[in-house]
Formats: sequence, C-alpha cells, structure tokens
Amino acid sequence: MSMPIRLVAGLGNPGRGYAATRHNAGFWFADELASRLAATFSTEPKFAAELARAGALRICKPATFMNGSGRAVAAIARFYGIAPAEILVVHDELDLKPGEAKLKLGGGHAGHNGLRDIHGQLGSAEFWRLRLGIGHPRESQAPEREVVDYVLKPPAAEDRDAIESAIARAIGAWPDIARGDMERAMLALHTRMRDRGVAPDGKET
Repeated sequence: MSMPIRLVAGLGNPGRGYAATRHNAGFWFADELASRLAATFSTEPKFAAELARAGALRICKPATFMNGSGRAVAAIARFYGIAPAEILVVHDELDLKPGEAKLKLGGGHAGHNGLRDIHGQLGSAEFWRLRLGIGHPRESQAPEREVVDYVLKPPAAEDRDAIESAIARAIGAWPDIARGDMERAMLALHTRMRDRGVAPDGKET
C-alpha cells in the first residue's frame, strides 16, 4: 500500500482556446474528479492555480501554461507539506492510444514539458502519474504532423469519446487511488483494458 494521495494536479493550458485540445486531458480529469467529489475550483493567485478542496485532498489546475506547471504543484506541495509520493499528476500521453489509462510512479518525462517542470520544481521525480492516452500523430491520418501541433488541436470525436471513457474508468478507480492502493487501481484499469480487447502493454488482443 502506497501513501494516500493528497494532491491531484491535472495538467493543461489555461484559456478557452486550449480547453478542447489533447494537451488538456489532465484538466478534463481534474474537472470530472472535482465534480464527483462536489468540490469547486477557485482562483488562487499565490499558487498560480485554480484549486479545489475535498476534505484533505487538493485538486489543482495550474494557471501557468504547460511548461510552467511545476510552479503551482511545488508551491501547493510546500505550503501544505505534501510529499512527492502523495501527489498524482494527470497528463496526456502520446505513447498510449486514446482510451488507455495507466498509473506509474516516478520515471522520466519522455519530452512532456509539464512533467519536466514539475520534476525540476519539486526536485524529485517520485510522484505518481496517471497517463491518459491521446495517441501519436505517426499513427494518425497525418503522420507527418508535428507533435506540438497535434497536442494543441482537438481530437477527433471518436478519440475524444475514448479519452473520456478512460477518464471515467480512472474516476471509478479513484477510491483505490485516493487511499494509495495503486495495485488494486492498476488492476481495475488494466482489466477493463483487456475486457475491451487491449492488453496491459497497450497492444490490441
């Protein structure tokens, strides 16, 4: 059993122009989780974030752009005495297909600038990540498309539906995630992936 989660940071870019883009999948999760827990976001300038509270849990959406996500996460963690292992960062993942969701502790940033900044600001990579698959442009109908252009555009309707389905499964596993029972949460996420014909490694079965 891991430590309970005290801070969830959904990553994205602020502003209406980015709200529906792939890079904002973390914001979509944060909004759904806050709604489930009847928590309301308010602007917190001292943290450079929108922040919601549900009991001992804080849910944040950094008000900086993606590259500065660590500023908000580190500020909240310092203020409330939250350890990296008590933080869940939710972000879009190019290396997973739409509809896939995986939990992971620590590791590299794989070119994700939000993760890179959080690692740098916290001084540790040992925080939990919930990776929401958005697919890679090389697997799309326009494989020559630049990654930065791809993540800053809205997904196709069927991909958006798949991402929202993955978010719903992760929300369903939230009670396990919240208390730090990550093995049980992973089993729930991966079992449901197998049920719909996707193996835990992301390959079709």
